[in-house]
Amino acid sequence: QVHLVESGGGLVQAGGSLRLSCAASGGTFSRYAMGWFRQAPGKEREFVAATSWGGPSIYYAHYVDSVKGRFTISRDNAKNAVHLQMNRLKPEDTAVYYCAADTLWTVSWHDWEPGFWGQGTQVTVSS
Repeated sequence: QVHLVESGGGLVQAGGSLRLSCAASGGTFSRYAMGWFRQAPGKEREFVAATSWGGPSIYYAHYVDSVKGRFTISRDNAKNAVHLQMNRLKPEDTAVYYCAADTLWTVSWHDWEPGFWGQGTQVTVSS
């Protein structure tokens, strides 16, 4: 059974950085799409970033427009891990961040509905 565990959330001032990590177990994830969603209080959960398999040693990164240029997603297949480096954080980035994974994904990443989810980690950005 696939199990995802996030770490790295916390409280940071606006303009600061955080690095989220997700450790995956229960499968071989090199061909999985792995990514991050977030949900702020009173808002719907939204797609943030994902990395998808594009062939032997080829992976693509995908981002929601609001984080492009500030967030970077990366993966370490040897450790079954995916990371989200978040720089120049803004108060509007405050949310619970969820790691997600699936062998299937969509052309429109905003419509991606992964089958496996972590429990979430809180990110709070103070102004």
